[in-house]
Amino acid sequence: MADEDEGTDRRLEQAILELLERRRPGATICPSDAARAVYEGDDDGWRALMEPARGAAGRLAEAGEVTVTQRGRRVDPATARGPVRIRRAR
Repeated sequence: MADEDEGTDRRLEQAILELLERRRPGATICPSDAARAVYEGDDDGWRALMEPARGAAGRLAEAGEVTVTQRGRRVDPATARGPVRIRRAR
């Protein structure tokens, strides 16, 4: 199970980076965009990937790859409550 979780985490990180690469500079995505990109079903099962997607965003933020914001201000996704956005680090 741990290997499966690790694989999902890597896929979520990759999805975040790929989605941002397709957007104009400064554009943002929602963690749900990455969750939907990784989820392989046709139902709402992607919702189970929301917390892992936020975790992936946090790891990428720690690595300096992305910035996580809420209402336009940088936040720590581990402690932020409510919707967040992800953008490429400047």
